[in-house]
Amino acid sequence: MFHWPNNQAHLLNNFMAESENINLSERAQSVLKGLIRCYVDGGTPVGSRTLAKETELALSPATIRKVMVDLEGYGLIRAPHTSAGRVPTVKGYRFFINSLLKVGSIANKSSGRLPGAYMRQMTERLSGISDQTSILTEATEMLSQITSFAGIVSTPSNSHAQIRQIEFLNLSEKRVLAILITNDGQVQNKALSAHREYSESELIEAANFFNAKYSSKSVHGVRKQLSALMKQDHKSMHREMRTAMRMAGQLLDDDAVQANENMLVSGENNLLSIPEFSELNKLRQLFDAFKTKQVLFDLLQKSMFTEGVNIFIGEESGYEPFRDCSVIAAPYEVDHKKVGVLGVIGPTRMQYDEVISAVDVTAKLVGSALSFNST
Repeated sequence: MFHWPNNQAHLLNNFMAESENINLSERAQSVLKGLIRCYVDGGTPVGSRTLAKETELALSPATIRKVMVDLEGYGLIRAPHTSAGRVPTVKGYRFFINSLLKVGSIANKSSGRLPGAYMRQMTERLSGISDQTSILTEATEMLSQITSFAGIVSTPSNSHAQIRQIEFLNLSEKRVLAILITNDGQVQNKALSAHREYSESELIEAANFFNAKYSSKSVHGVRKQLSALMKQDHKSMHREMRTAMRMAGQLLDDDAVQANENMLVSGENNLLSIPEFSELNKLRQLFDAFKTKQVLFDLLQKSMFTEGVNIFIGEESGYEPFRDCSVIAAPYEVDHKKVGVLGVIGPTRMQYDEVISAVDVTAKLVGSALSFNST
């Protein structure tokens, strides 16, 4: 179950509720939209003269300044320092996304970083791939390339899949490769540390014992049974049973099938060139999150139970490493069942319409590819 850290369970809902309670005039909406567009494009605080010059507001700088004062009063923009320019706040981005942003179909885009050929390119790249991991890896790499940010995906859990068979192979002295194959075609490998060296015949006997006893049972059910058996007196078990329980127990360990093995990340190095992440401490925290993956896994799990694209802006995520990031995520389905989430991590200063479209379309195409290969 997902738990928001630091008592921030309702942080996202609070931001959304606050933005929905703001009633801006059409003029104020136009100024806010123009300011966000200018800031996303330029990356520097936006002043009234810049807005008057580079937008189609048809307003004087003096009028724009008055409107900006009102927007600042609502907490939608702020002055980062003593300059006259303003930048959007998290609350401002949230209002913009909820109330002002119009996300068109990516297929209709003919310019910008997300060309109209994206759907065709993604479809072609996925069409020749049959295994699940390769499909998801390809999708995250494509998302990373097209957005220039980091692509992330949580892979489907095999907890409810049925076990077809397990195999144990000697790698080296006191090292064994355990291979789990489920009925849906998923393959999970893990190198295990053994307390002694096993002969080939011992490993074959242990695998045969396990397969005879647990084949066609769910991974989740077998994991629970193994956990209970491992607490019993091992001396009462015969040799094959002890070996099988020890090896399979390590392979099906809860920690192994969670964040580290159920998360794929691609293109995190793209973030090194983004000015918002130039501060070393912030960058270290962010890359630690990429390395451990637990925070990413938890955040994507939150998006598993939502409809459509889910957006976490800055502190809305509830995690300090993502304070200067936005996470755009959407669940993907296999045979009309949500099985995982994919998305993008980038700075809060991003082209939200383009990234939202990319994530939405990719989730649908990945779901179609996985569903096709499951039949």
